[in-house]
Amino acid sequence: MGLSANAREVISHHERIIEVSVPVKMDDGTVRVFQGYRCQHSSARGPYKGGIRYHPDVDLSEVKALSAWMSMKCAVVNIPLGGGKGGIIVDSKKLSPRELEMMTREYARAITPFIGPEMDIPAPDVYTNSQIMGWIADEYSKIQGKNVLGVVTGKALAMGGSEGRDTATSQGGMHVLMEFLRETGRPTTGLRVAIQGFGNAGSFMAKFLHDAGFKVVAVSDSKSGLFAADGLNIEQVMSCKAEKGAVSECTMAGNAASVISNADLLAIDCDILVLSALENQVTKDNAELVKAKVILELANGPITPEGDDILSRRGIPVIPDILANAGGVTVSYFELVQNQANYYWSAEEVQAKLKPIMVKAWQDVSANAAQFKCTYREAAFISALKRIADALKWRRGI
Repeated sequence: MGLSANAREVISHHERIIEVSVPVKMDDGTVRVFQGYRCQHSSARGPYKGGIRYHPDVDLSEVKALSAWMSMKCAVVNIPLGGGKGGIIVDSKKLSPRELEMMTREYARAITPFIGPEMDIPAPDVYTNSQIMGWIADEYSKIQGKNVLGVVTGKALAMGGSEGRDTATSQGGMHVLMEFLRETGRPTTGLRVAIQGFGNAGSFMAKFLHDAGFKVVAVSDSKSGLFAADGLNIEQVMSCKAEKGAVSECTMAGNAASVISNADLLAIDCDILVLSALENQVTKDNAELVKAKVILELANGPITPEGDDILSRRGIPVIPDILANAGGVTVSYFELVQNQANYYWSAEEVQAKLKPIMVKAWQDVSANAAQFKCTYREAAFISALKRIADALKWRRGI
C-alpha cells in the first residue's frame, strides 16, 4: 500500500499507557489491591475509544494489542475516533455486588484524568456491562462536578444509552454480508448458515438471517451445538436457550434436530459460517476441515493467522472482524453524539444511520481487495492504515 516509514513508526507505538493500582476494602474488612490498565493507541483521528474488561487473564500486552485493534476498527468504518482499551486483573465473579461497585468506582477515579468525551470514551467488554458503565459515568460526573454521560458508552437507556445498541454488531455484520453476496453474485436468500456462538451477537445474527430467508442449519454455544439439515426455528431456539441455558436442550426447534459439538459445527457443509464466539477457533489444526463457502467474523480474532493462511490458500473468503463487527463501535459513536447533543434518536433512526456507514466501509474494503489483489482482511487494514496515515500527515506532517 505504500505506507510511509514515518507513519509506520508512529502507528507502531502507543501514545499513552496507564497503569493504576485499585485498592478495595472487601466485605471482610481486608484491603485488596487490583491492577488496572488503560492503553491509548492513537488519537490521530479522534478521541480514544474501546472497552474495559474484567478478567483474571488481563495483562498489559493484551490491552495494548486490543487498543491498536480498536484504532483499526474505528478507521475502517471511518468514524472519527481512535483506539483505546482498558482492563482490571480480577475474577469479578468472586466479588460481591458492593465489592464490584467499589472496585469500579476506584478504577474510574484513578483513570479520570485520562478519560472524557473529548479524550477517551470507554465501553463494556468482557465481564463488564451497562451497570458498570453507569458507575463509571456517575463517579466521573461527581469528580467533574457536572453530569457527563458521554464519558462512556454502552450505558442503560435510562442513563443516556442508545436505542439499537443491543443489535448493532449483528445488524452491521448483516449489512456487510448482504453487500458481499450481491457483489460476488451469490443469492441473498436460501443459503445454508452455521453460527458458532449464540450469545447476543450470534443469536441476533441468526434471527436476522432467518427472517431474511436464509436457512440456519446449525448454532452452538459454549457447551455444545444443534444441527437440523432443513433449518432451525431460530425464535424457538432463542426462547429455549433463555429458559434452559443451552442450545443442546432445544432439539424440538427443527425437524430431526440433533446435538453436535462446536468442532462438528466448524466442519459442517454450509454456504456461510458465522464465527461469533471466542478468539482462536479456526486454527492450523482444523482450517482444512472447514467446508463453508464464506466466513463472517462477528467475534474478535476467531481465526488464527495460520488458520487464515490456510483458508486463503483454499480460496475461502473471510469477511474480517474489524469490518464485520464494527457496527457495535459505530453505534457506540452514535451514543456519544447523542449524549453530547442531549438529543436522542429512535431505533429506526439509528438503523438508518448505521447502514450507509457499513455499506460504504464494505465498498472501500472491496475496492482495496481488487486493487491490491489481497484478502479482505488485508484490504480492511489497508483502509484503516491509510486513514490513520492521512490524519497523521495533515495533523503533524508525518
